[in-house]
Amino acid sequence: MSKAVEILRGAGWRDVAVRALAAVPLNYAVTSALTMLIARLLPGGAQQASVGATMLSFAIFAGVALTAFAVRSVSRLWAGLIATGVAVGLADWGLIVWGGRL
Repeated sequence: MSKAVEILRGAGWRDVAVRALAAVPLNYAVTSALTMLIARLLPGGAQQASVGATMLSFAIFAGVALTAFAVRSVSRLWAGLIATGVAVGLADWGLIVWGGRL
């Protein structure tokens, strides 16, 4: 039996629940903030940038959801997602104040 299977079998339901919370609602919040930032930074028209950022957001969401169950440390996962969300949210806010594209 592989080591990964042994680790998953030893994981408690709380560990899985915390990872699922990070993989869905927290991931959604971070991905939506990233999508807004990417749409503001992409060149071209506002409509094209929005569509491009939205298409990219599907890959970002899937990647973060997979990462939530692949990392070893749940605390690092949450810290990383919260730090990313705060940094991207501040960047979004800064671009809005600075006069970025809506």
